Amino acid sequence: RQWVLSFPFQISLCLAVRPEIMAKALEITHAAVSNYYHKKVGLQKSNAKTGAVTLIQRFGGSLNLNVHFHQLFIDGSYELGPDGEPLDFFTADPPTKPELDQVLKQIIKRLTRYLEKQKIIVKDNDQNFQLEIPEEDTYSRLQASSITYRFATGPSKGKKAMTLKSVPDTDRFAKSGLVVDNSGFSLHAGVATKAQEREKLEKICRYIARPAVSEERLSTNDRGEVIYKFKKPWDDGTTAIRMTPMELMEKLAALVPRPRVHLTRFHGVLGPHYKYRKQIVPQKPVAPTLTLAQAQSEVDKPPAPAAKRIAWARLLKRVFGIDLQHCPHCGRGELKIIATILERPAIEKILTHLGIDP
Repeated sequence: RQWVLSFPFQISLCLAVRPEIMAKALEITHAAVSNYYHKKVGLQKSNAKTGAVTLIQRFGGSLNLNVHFHQLFIDGSYELGPDGEPLDFFTADPPTKPELDQVLKQIIKRLTRYLEKQKIIVKDNDQNFQLEIPEEDTYSRLQASSITYRFATGPSKGKKAMTLKSVPDTDRFAKSGLVVDNSGFSLHAGVATKAQEREKLEKICRYIARPAVSEERLSTNDRGEVIYKFKKPWDDGTTAIRMTPMELMEKLAALVPRPRVHLTRFHGVLGPHYKYRKQIVPQKPVAPTLTLAQAQSEVDKPPAPAAKRIAWARLLKRVFGIDLQHCPHCGRGELKIIATILERPAIEKILTHLGIDP
């Protein structure tokens, strides 16, 4: 089951600027959802463990900085033995809205308490948010502007990107399903797969691991300005933003993660340091025990080819939709590699003949 947690923009900025706080927020979120699963299946925290994979997304639909968590949880909990080994697995029923609301309240309570201890939220002043960014910390200032849809440099410093509007699509904003909101936070858990639905699971994984920019929605106008169309219009009818090429560079720079900050995390029984992880994650099949005669016949056979990774041409098709294995004209004929050309003069000659700038 996918659990998506979004934060108020002030908290989201703090998570982007302070990776250690982002790690703590993820720890709090994982603990709250794990406790929900333990209680849902009737197990105690001391003898139960679930598992999850988190992908930390840093972008919104308009190239803005928006740190939020996508967590893929095993939809249930394992009962553990005295040494922490998994004994049995209990599947959880789908959550209800009141249960989601309770999980979100627990996350908000624990995260707020932590931010108060870090002097980032001032409780005595109506829980005002304060995050000091030094003047010389240009990168953090880029992020602060990006998260509020503004620019930090150039002629448009302090201004929002120019928006292009159409008739508002109000029907799209009816909130339904397993989603709850509280104090600017949002928690969604309405997407789940069954054990055998591997293609659906892969589709979810590919969606939450997608890049920040959709090239299909990126274009330029006659004036050389960059137009970025939204996947869905905003509630005020905004369908795209318009900016200069340098303003686009600023937008992209704010989305780059800081060094040594991992955006994919593994938890619980799926964690790399879990002692019994091999019992959870599928392993390679174990070779059967052979008799002496069978062993001799295996020796006489030619060695089997070593397992290879997915071919680069197949990866290009899966990831980018580029098919290099079939004829681009008829779409049916299978292509073969007939030569690899490394000499620069030959490459330039071929490309020039095809009318392509070498």
